[in-house]
Amino acid sequence: MPNLPVTSPNRIQLRRAVASSFLGSVIEYYDFLLYATASAVVFSKVFFSSLDPLTATVASFGTFATGYLARPLGGAIFGHFGDRLGRKRMLVLSMTLMGVASFLIGLLPTYAQIGVLAPIALVVLRILQGVAVGGEWGGAVLMSAEHATSRRGLWASFTNAGAPFGMVLSTAALGGTAAVLGEEEFLSWGWRVPFLISVVLLAVGLFVRLRVEETPVFKAAADHGSRAPLLDVLRHHPRTLLLGVGVGLSAFVAQGTLTTYLIAYGVRAGFPRPDVLNGLTLSSALAVLSIIGWSALSDRVGRRPVVLAGALLMAVFGFVLFPMVDAGSVAVLTVALVLGQAVIHPMMYGPLAALYTEVFATRSRYTGASMGYQLAGLGAGLAPLLFAQLDASTGGGGTMMISVIIAASCLLTVVCLLALGETSRRDLTAVAPAARATDPAEPSST
Repeated sequence: MPNLPVTSPNRIQLRRAVASSFLGSVIEYYDFLLYATASAVVFSKVFFSSLDPLTATVASFGTFATGYLARPLGGAIFGHFGDRLGRKRMLVLSMTLMGVASFLIGLLPTYAQIGVLAPIALVVLRILQGVAVGGEWGGAVLMSAEHATSRRGLWASFTNAGAPFGMVLSTAALGGTAAVLGEEEFLSWGWRVPFLISVVLLAVGLFVRLRVEETPVFKAAADHGSRAPLLDVLRHHPRTLLLGVGVGLSAFVAQGTLTTYLIAYGVRAGFPRPDVLNGLTLSSALAVLSIIGWSALSDRVGRRPVVLAGALLMAVFGFVLFPMVDAGSVAVLTVALVLGQAVIHPMMYGPLAALYTEVFATRSRYTGASMGYQLAGLGAGLAPLLFAQLDASTGGGGTMMISVIIAASCLLTVVCLLALGETSRRDLTAVAPAARATDPAEPSST
């Protein structure tokens, strides 16, 4: 791309695609992760007020997990139509669905007002959030990756970088509202404000997204698309899909631990909620830069070395994370969050955007990439719920088992990564994926 003039239509569309993918991801994850933060600090008191605090936390994380359970469904639905009709249409729809669902969460009555109907409505809207974000990621990544002619890891990573930036905005919005209002006002109505302003972000995001053209890779392969992309992936590429899930699982387990479970754990350990949220905001902001940086490095050295190093480091870090939090120092807690979320986790997470696009062919890439990523993403939704249950069953002494689970997921990533092979040199215009990334019976594109 250095040979392209600044005013080249290809260059302009690439910039628009990257900006649209980043902004879309920011908006989607602002909404999606706002719920994550709220589930840790608000929803247990607002929607599950009839339960004791620890059980309410488990119940709150349970509703949080439903969003992740719905993400593969969103990936399958939006992937199907994205491979059939194009990436752009599905991205506009997914963004709209997310914005409306989040706005409605901000309007929900509480348990004290309508009883059990409140948590039921909350779960329904959370499922819609999960479907929306499940459809968003794959299309956003492909918009950047399929417009790029080089440095695919860098350009695709802006979608993943949008996730922690969305976390920065959501945490800042919730934390800022809590700081301005008193505890009573915050729990009464203040927590709704960050959800309600989603409609403003939605308007901005749609304005940017509508200016991006369909990807040239999809246009060129439109006549060769699969009639049933999901069946194509499940029938012809099951090994690729399973290895992809294994590669991404540890990144999501770590993400759920650092951005969701650790908030509740830190507050329960005696840290003031603003201190925990400030540490999370700082680490999330730094993670944006790290994701882009590590992904750019993966263009030079390959996806596998970067992700492999991150998985091994996270396996070790999982055993020192909770002792650092238990030290009782705000500074040490902040360092733990920065090391985990802004240094190690981006090594595992950033290159996944390009990697998932590179292991599937154009005819079923939206579906395959979305399903691999979203099935792996179950780790981020289920890990906090599992860890909260372990904590409850052991009376607060189950952190060693949590560390073991984190390490085990990292080792699974290492094994799957070695089996999958390097992907960074693959051609996205190929009708069939390269042989090393596929089942033995699959044809090679080379």
